[in-house]
Amino acid sequence: LVTLVESGGGSVQAGGSLRLSCARSGHTYCLGWFRQSPGQAREGIAAVNSGGRGYYADTVKGRFTISRDNVEKTLYLQMENLTPDDTGMYYCAANYYGTCDLLESTFDYWGQGTQVTVFS
Repeated sequence: LVTLVESGGGSVQAGGSLRLSCARSGHTYCLGWFRQSPGQAREGIAAVNSGGRGYYADTVKGRFTISRDNVEKTLYLQMENLTPDDTGMYYCAANYYGTCDLLESTFDYWGQGTQVTVFS
């Protein structure tokens, strides 16, 4: 069984930074971050496999960095140069084995989410 608990959300001014964390238990292969903005469907924004290869949505590429600490069993999302369009609920997701990409169907386990609000 895999459990995921996100933290690090909050309110930040546009141009600012935040780092999200996701504490996990159990074995995982692919770990990802998804975002659901108001009135929109949940979208995958970043993922990383057990070897450290990262995948990014075009909307965050160059601004967000995903990383995982396999010893501490924590997933991170460093977010830089935030804009109001980055506002939303951020979810951590994981699978046990298989593929690694930004599709919801790739992931079997989900956290409860942490809210990020970017104000101008």
